Amino acid sequence: MTCVAGIRFKPAGKIYYFDSENIDLRPGDEVVVETIRGIEFGTVALGSKEVGQELLVMPLKKVLRRASEADQKVYLANQEKEREALKICAEKVKEHQLPMRLIDAEYTFDMCKIIFYFTAEGRVDFRELVKDLAAIFKTRIELRQIGVRDEAKMLGGIAACGRVLCCNGFLGEFEPVSIRMAKEQNLSLNPAKISGICGRLMCCLKFESELYEPRGAKGSKNGKKDTGIDNDHPGADI
Repeated sequence: MTCVAGIRFKPAGKIYYFDSENIDLRPGDEVVVETIRGIEFGTVALGSKEVGQELLVMPLKKVLRRASEADQKVYLANQEKEREALKICAEKVKEHQLPMRLIDAEYTFDMCKIIFYFTAEGRVDFRELVKDLAAIFKTRIELRQIGVRDEAKMLGGIAACGRVLCCNGFLGEFEPVSIRMAKEQNLSLNPAKISGICGRLMCCLKFESELYEPRGAKGSKNGKKDTGIDNDHPGADI
């Protein structure tokens, strides 16, 4: 058995599992952890618990420590630097006349890397942009192209129902949504009525879809049980 804790890096972000060793963590605790991207600052979503190794993808990265007051100040200072970095990057994108839209910038906690998220209709040759940014920030630069659903999740907004977007408010992970779900629920197939502000099918179509599906074994969907735990924090370079 291994003691693990579920950590989020954004308020409605995906939960990743880390080895919490002898640190007794509770939901809401702020922590500093080791990830494949570097050292990161996160918030405990699921407190420490014992889990069998057969359910984990080993080896697990570790929770280094509970966040101290100094760590919290560094995290807040990094957020200010992210806003400034986004502004500088936007100017460079305009200077290079690149067909891309910047969405967000994110420093790792130890500032060994800065990640710029953007959307574009196709592939973008940003090699010269990366060189300019590396010369300015003196750190590793990563440019990551995201889709329209991720853009909506990052930027947020108000849905047709009048509430904050599900993806931005509480939905940790996107799940597949199909037109079949709208048909099964006898909803209008007018794209304007079943699409979110991202232009894709609304995530909430998934919420009630299982009520319209035949049930499999007791306590499982379609007779299958999902027991795996994902602990791979994103960080692959483009």
